[in-house]
Amino acid sequence: MKPWIKKTLMGIFGASIAVGGLTACSSNHHHRGPMNAEKMAEVRGKVVERVSSKLDLNDAQKTKLNVLADKMEAQRTAFIGKTADPRAEMQALVAGEKFDRARAQTLLDEKTRAVQTSSPEVISAMADFYDSLNPEQQQKVRELMQGRKGWMARG
Repeated sequence: MKPWIKKTLMGIFGASIAVGGLTACSSNHHHRGPMNAEKMAEVRGKVVERVSSKLDLNDAQKTKLNVLADKMEAQRTAFIGKTADPRAEMQALVAGEKFDRARAQTLLDEKTRAVQTSSPEVISAMADFYDSLNPEQQQKVRELMQGRKGWMARG
């Protein structure tokens, strides 16, 4: 893979992880507080099942999708880190009279390191999964990603 493609993919993926992390810290209409292991497993199962059914995956492809889900979950766990309450960490940045720039930079460095460390494994798992798809399935992925509501939308 060419270096500029790799850097672009890592940048896009890193940005999506950062947005996901910030979204996890924001309010959610479906539940309160961080997801526990049971809820994460339930959501993951639904996502894997939905992707499997939309793409009509065979067993080998489902295995690769599960590996991808494992890698993404590990990256999410690393991104969250040892923090029990990510929202409280974000709120602590603005708790005083001045924005805590040093702590914000430290948080950013921690999150960036977590993404950089695990991204190659996630990219490899994503590539293995995508490459295992037949041309029709790959086209379906492209079409679903271009849809206005995203490919996990209901309906």
